[in-house]
Amino acid sequence: MKQYLDLVADVIKNGSVQANRTGVKTISLPGAMLRFDLQKGFPAITTRKLAFKSAIGELVGFLRGVNNAAEFRALGCKVWDQNANENQQWLTNPFRLGTDDLGEIYGVQWRQWPAYKRIAASNAAAIELCLSQGYVQLAAGEEDGEAFVVLYKAIDQIRQCVDTIVNDPGSRRILFHGWNCAQLDEMALPPCHLLYQFHPNPETREISLTLYIRSNDLGLGTPFNLTEGAALLSLIGRLTGYTPRWFTYFIGDAHVYENHLSMLTEQLDREPFPAPRLVISARVPEYAKTGVYQPEWLELIEPGDFSLEGYEHHPPLTAPMAV
Repeated sequence: MKQYLDLVADVIKNGSVQANRTGVKTISLPGAMLRFDLQKGFPAITTRKLAFKSAIGELVGFLRGVNNAAEFRALGCKVWDQNANENQQWLTNPFRLGTDDLGEIYGVQWRQWPAYKRIAASNAAAIELCLSQGYVQLAAGEEDGEAFVVLYKAIDQIRQCVDTIVNDPGSRRILFHGWNCAQLDEMALPPCHLLYQFHPNPETREISLTLYIRSNDLGLGTPFNLTEGAALLSLIGRLTGYTPRWFTYFIGDAHVYENHLSMLTEQLDREPFPAPRLVISARVPEYAKTGVYQPEWLELIEPGDFSLEGYEHHPPLTAPMAV
């Protein structure tokens, strides 16, 4: 994880102080990249203790389409509590449904992206095609003398990705994202890690992942996001018969909160330990061994199915999360 520490040092040295929505200033630097070879180890932070169970609990929640802080807590992840119940902008948002509600966040977009099509009523072929794809007609109307129909379906982006990896691994369109412009005002927090692209290589039987994050808190967010991205790649590889390889991590706005400086400065003085290894429970099927495609395990996976082997770390350090 030396490259993570190098990035933190670079941002602190070369970034500029900026104000933001949280009221806590950041030192920010635009454009950053980290790249990990997962065959050489799992990118777990070692200069302090990683909240591994919490990060994995969040990932499992995303895969289940969870949008409620209570459900995340049941999975061992409490990081959504403040955004659900202490974020003043969200508390006064008419889309909020009550205590612990988070709105249409990550998992909803990943597993049930709301897709609408408005089609001219005269275009019978297009309407028939959409109906054959699972769309249902919600409404009909007329504008400027032209009749139209509105159709809808929920799109499972993750399932589309794993299906494509198995059936068309040469595709360069195996991606999902969470930046639904029409629903940003319906979320407790718009997505930070918003675009994931998978790169299967049928020749080497390796699979890689590129992740783009629009805004990343290096102190608290980056270790979480690295854990979840690498674990997701490993899970997808297991379910599709590929060995996880490169995990490339792009950041739009890389920043350090001013009240995280003492924690990060102490980490910069610590020597990283060797990377641990991710272990996925034997109960999770391996497509490479069984030859049986079981995508339903995207929902059946439990936080306890993931563990780190050989994880050494320095003593824990804490810092407040900016909301």
